[in-house]
Amino acid sequence: MPCYRCGARQTDPVRGASPWKRGVRQEAQVLICPDCQRQHDLDLDTCGTCQSTALICRLGEVECRSCGSVRLARADAFACSGAPPGLSAEVEAALNRVLGRA
Repeated sequence: MPCYRCGARQTDPVRGASPWKRGVRQEAQVLICPDCQRQHDLDLDTCGTCQSTALICRLGEVECRSCGSVRLARADAFACSGAPPGLSAEVEAALNRVLGRA
C-alpha cells in the first residue's frame, strides 16, 4: 500500500519499528510515509470522543487507539474504489521477474 499523500511505496524495513504510520482517512486505512508525516495538515479522520488521529479501521469498525472508542464505519466506505493506479502493472512486472518471463 503506498503513502496516501505522495504515492511512495514502502521498502523492506531495517530491523526495528517501521517509520511509516497508519491512519484513517475517509473511513479507509491509509499509510503515511516519514516525509509526509512532517507535514501538519494530513487531513486524517479524528476520533469523535477525544479528537485524536490515532485511528485504525478494520472489519467495518473504526477504533481510536488513544481512548479506545469504537464506532461503525459508514456503509458507503465499503465501496471499493479499486487498486491504486499502477498497482496492477507493478504486480505483473514482479510476477514476470519471479517466474522468469520475458
